[in-house]
Amino acid sequence: MPTSLPTVVLVHGAFAESSSWNEVIERLQAAGVPVIAAANPLRSLDGDASSVRSLISSIDGPVVAVGHSYGGAVISNAATGLENVGALVFVAAFAPEVGETIGDLSGKFPGSTLGETLHAVELSDGTTDFFIQPERYRAQFAADVAEERARLDAATQRPLNTEALNGRASEPAWRSIPSFFVFSSGDRNIPVEALRFMAERAAAVEAIEIPDASHALPVSQPAVVADLILRAVESVRATTD
Repeated sequence: MPTSLPTVVLVHGAFAESSSWNEVIERLQAAGVPVIAAANPLRSLDGDASSVRSLISSIDGPVVAVGHSYGGAVISNAATGLENVGALVFVAAFAPEVGETIGDLSGKFPGSTLGETLHAVELSDGTTDFFIQPERYRAQFAADVAEERARLDAATQRPLNTEALNGRASEPAWRSIPSFFVFSSGDRNIPVEALRFMAERAAAVEAIEIPDASHALPVSQPAVVADLILRAVESVRATTD
C-alpha cells in the first residue's frame, strides 16, 4: 500500500479503553497506515463527540473514523460536516439516527443481557457510572477472549456515564459518509438484529457478520476488524489520489 494513506482514528466504547485496539493497531501499522487511538471520555455523547471532533479536525489529510460499541455513536456525531472524514467503520457499534439514544437502539430488539451484569456507582453530580461486574465480564463482553486477557480487561474497563447512555444523537455522519460494519451473531451487549438493522439503514458499503463471536471484536477478532478498516482506507485513498 502507498505511504500517503488516510489516518485511522480508533474510538473505543464503554467497558473498554484505548489499548483494546492494540492488536488492530499492530496490523494497521504493519500496512503503513497512520493510527491514533483516541481516549474516549465516556461522559456524555455531545461532549465525547466534541472531543473526538477536535482530534479529527487537527489531522492533516483524510481520516477513516472507527468506533467500537458506544464509540460508533461518538464517531457518527463527531464526523458530521467534517470534510476530511472519508469513511466510517462501525465495529459491533451503534449508528444512531437523529434523536435516538444507544439505549433506544439496544432495546429495540431482544437479546441484550448487559443490564443485569452492571454495577452502578452514584456520583456526586447526580449522574451514575456503570461498570460490568468483573466476575461477569468475560461471559458478557468477551466470551471468546482468553481468560487471562479478559481478567485484565475487566480490571481496566472504563465506565459509561448515564449522560452518555441517555444522550440523543444529532445529525448522523453515516447519512453522508460511506460506512462499513462488522459485528457478530453472538454479541450479548447489542442484539444482532439491532446491528443488522443499523447496517442496513446506513446502506453500508460492506457489512460483515461473524458467527458466534463476542462483543469484544477488536480484541477477539483483530484480523477481521483490521482487514475491514484497510478496505475502508483503500476506498478513501482511491477517491483522494
